[in-house]
Amino acid sequence: MRNLSSAPRLAVTLLALPGLAGAQPAGPPQGGAPEDFANVEIHTLKTQGHVFMLVGAGGNISVQVGKDGVLMVDAEYPQLSGKILAAIRRISDGPIRYIVNTHYHADHTSGNQNLRKVGSTIAGGNVAGDLGAEASEGASVIAHNNVLGRMSGALGKAAAMPQDAWPTDTYVGDEKKLWFNDEGVEIIHVPSAHTDGDSIVYFRKSDVISTGDLFVTTSYPIIDVAAGGTINGYLDGLQKIVDLIVPVYGQEGGTLVIPGHGRLCDLGDVLNYREMATIIRDRVQDMIKKGMTLEQVKAAKPTFDYDPLYGTTTGFWTTDRFVEAVYQTLLPNKERGDGKK
Repeated sequence: MRNLSSAPRLAVTLLALPGLAGAQPAGPPQGGAPEDFANVEIHTLKTQGHVFMLVGAGGNISVQVGKDGVLMVDAEYPQLSGKILAAIRRISDGPIRYIVNTHYHADHTSGNQNLRKVGSTIAGGNVAGDLGAEASEGASVIAHNNVLGRMSGALGKAAAMPQDAWPTDTYVGDEKKLWFNDEGVEIIHVPSAHTDGDSIVYFRKSDVISTGDLFVTTSYPIIDVAAGGTINGYLDGLQKIVDLIVPVYGQEGGTLVIPGHGRLCDLGDVLNYREMATIIRDRVQDMIKKGMTLEQVKAAKPTFDYDPLYGTTTGFWTTDRFVEAVYQTLLPNKERGDGKK
């Protein structure tokens, strides 16, 4: 794969910006927040077309810019909103019109409230410049309807976020489409994968895909079983990403992929990750068919040859937790008792 580590990066410092209060998220973020946000830098990488990648703490942010303004995918933590906005202003001085959330976890969504407040939505039209369109206060926050359910507490035991951070524009079904900055933007739902509300965002003209945590390079697949995630749904999501990609030379170049966590990727990276997840799924499935318990499966180490790349015994998503999630979501319905596939 191409070496992207040498691409220029832009570090920005915290600006004292009005309306960017560092509100704390309700409940712990999925990935574990850094202890000192003051030391976090936001790095900016131009991918291709209209799309940039911002890397800080929490989930990666995709930013599409142009004459209509700014569209963001995910928003990281509220304590970083000033730095994120400063990074965006190095790219564009246009208004933030849309924030798309790929799922509900706090490391991708808890910055919604701050960044939405400094944006504006175009009412009565799809983009800025539409005849008769007027700007209203606050950017539009778009997500699958299950994201609103998780963040509001309608799905689950309690509200995960304050109301000002909730999506303002939800969709149900397979997808939502926008025309923004002279390109089609497809927001595609993948059910029962990382969670039950995952979206892939495909910038068609720029040829860039923002995956959220349906694809990461820093760990084994993160499967939130309590929020409807499953290993087979996760593999379906990886296959959907593969289906959208058009490579240049075999697997090299072409469509670029911004993962939920980790470095900029292309087809070969996604294929390798899909192969790893499929092999481990098949191993665990075979062990279940042989009647092995979860502890026996763990002892058999179905991930052993991939542990040097993705395994860990520390942090919120350990190898054991991954194996547990795979095992639980492959059990027959009658053994799991939750009715999920």
